[in-house]
Amino acid sequence: MHNRDRSFPLSRMNKQFVAALVTTCVLAFSAQAGQKQKSIFSGKDLKGWTAPEGNAEAGWYKAEDGILKIHSGPKKKGSILWTKKNYSNFVMEFDFRFGEGVVDTGIHIRNGKEQIQIGISGSLKRDMTGSPYISGKGYPVEAEGVKELLKAKDWNKMKIKAVGKQYTVWLQGKQVMTYKSDSAIDKGPIGIQLHGSRVMSADFRNLRLAEIK
Repeated sequence: MHNRDRSFPLSRMNKQFVAALVTTCVLAFSAQAGQKQKSIFSGKDLKGWTAPEGNAEAGWYKAEDGILKIHSGPKKKGSILWTKKNYSNFVMEFDFRFGEGVVDTGIHIRNGKEQIQIGISGSLKRDMTGSPYISGKGYPVEAEGVKELLKAKDWNKMKIKAVGKQYTVWLQGKQVMTYKSDSAIDKGPIGIQLHGSRVMSADFRNLRLAEIK
């Protein structure tokens, strides 16, 4: 009894099906990977954002020439500027620049207990840009290679991706951190922190965000 080659050439219909399946998968991946980003800061005002009462009026947060300027208030109290909209999974990109003083700011993800640090950590007294700060845990991991990438007196580009409990951060286009937070919540606003107990300022611009469905 002879062994027979059991492989069969794809029929024209099968080829069309495979091609259609591959195309569908590619388009689905591209749709998720390339979500269209939308600006979340007009550059003219704070529309779409909520500042604690009186803080915007006092100049803590100000839109000027396309730049979101944050500056500690007269009593150096801490504060957070929140988006009015809640987000679940997203990719956020923006530029930031250090200003005067010892800068300690960051991007809060969905609540006030989890953030991506920008600048000097108040607790560690050293730069922890790109690292996650989790309330009750401190800094569970530290972003890598930041010292070589960070520009002290110029604009820096950061990208933050939050999908479920997973946070990933890029600085100047290079991935520097990924972390899974067990305490992450499903949905909430995004905040820009202005740390208290110090005189400091920082600038943000080109704040864009794409929701991942």
